[in-house]
Amino acid sequence: MPSHPLPPGLHPDTLAQRVAMEPSQFGENSEALYLTSGYVQPSAEVSARRFGGEEAGYTYGRSGNPTVSSFEMRLAAMEGTEAALATSSGMSAVMLMLFSLLKAGDHVLYSQSMFGSTIKLIGSEFARFGVESTVVAQTDLSAWKAAIRPNTKLLFAETPTNPLTEVCDIQALADLAHNAGALLAVDNCFATPVLQRPMEMGADIVMHSGTKYLDGQGRVMAGALCASDVLINGKCLPVMKNSGMVLSPFNAWVVLKGLETLDIRMRAQSARAHALALWLEQKPMVERVYYPGLPSHPQHALAMQQMSDVGGAVVSFELKAKSPELARKHAFHVLDSLRVLSLCTNLGDTKTLLTHPASTSHGKLSEAQRQAAGIGQGLIRVAVGLEHVGDMQDDLLRGLDTL
Repeated sequence: MPSHPLPPGLHPDTLAQRVAMEPSQFGENSEALYLTSGYVQPSAEVSARRFGGEEAGYTYGRSGNPTVSSFEMRLAAMEGTEAALATSSGMSAVMLMLFSLLKAGDHVLYSQSMFGSTIKLIGSEFARFGVESTVVAQTDLSAWKAAIRPNTKLLFAETPTNPLTEVCDIQALADLAHNAGALLAVDNCFATPVLQRPMEMGADIVMHSGTKYLDGQGRVMAGALCASDVLINGKCLPVMKNSGMVLSPFNAWVVLKGLETLDIRMRAQSARAHALALWLEQKPMVERVYYPGLPSHPQHALAMQQMSDVGGAVVSFELKAKSPELARKHAFHVLDSLRVLSLCTNLGDTKTLLTHPASTSHGKLSEAQRQAAGIGQGLIRVAVGLEHVGDMQDDLLRGLDTL
């Protein structure tokens, strides 16, 4: 098939349709799904060169797959990075990054508002191997600066955070990291490259849980790291080949096709989230609403600057209560009253999903860690989907109006 290289300067929503491996001799328009774990080599000499890294070519499923390559190429193009590496889940992407960049005696600095499993992985699991770590307040730049040590190798931020949607200044953190000889990694799961491209603001690594918005319909697990060719192929790929945290071809194909509708989904879901957040602010049983698109959000101006004037598709709200016990009871009542929306800990789906972070995503943290992260018992996170906003409101009222 004749090859026609894409012209430069295409927009991310166009890249999401067009960047992939060249089609096969059959000329398929939809990218092919290559379900294979091994590849027949044309000769022993070529096989030796490929396994030795002297010649490009597929050798074994743990080292690469054409369908997975298409997903990696497309996501890298959308994020504006030289390369990407797909993994079996979002947490495996974090694991791969840490294994590739850190060793015993190194120090990593990260936000106390990050996803609960990330906090446990860095603060507990990697501590067993001699990796030091410090948690700081997500939005306190002076705290980040004060916590940097001579052995700090990595700053890791999630923006917006899960579930309080706190936003950090990516460019400022990048400057801090680089002045200290460290790297900045950004979890871009909530914003996606449709709303936010951290590399343009100085980040060195962009991490994704493809399970969320990149897939968009809650079908598969996936993860990815996007960065320079030096970091991806020089640091991460060798660890990937030895550890086997690879993304399956089928899952890669599903997320690859999900990327094609990412732009329209993110904008439609974000518009619904904004409408729902405005409505929740008016409810008498709601103490506070967390949504970057609201003027009441502490980092509203920064969020609009970094996220293309869009607040994203996740809204969290805190219920009024006189005690933590009552707050938990109220939250459970609202969730158990749902008849249309789903009680589910995932996010990024076209279906609206609600969860109680204190007992699910952050349930394994200590009470002190939850308090530091601001995760109260009355907090409910809403990952807004594509249902009619009026139907979302009516379903929430079944619980809110009967507290």
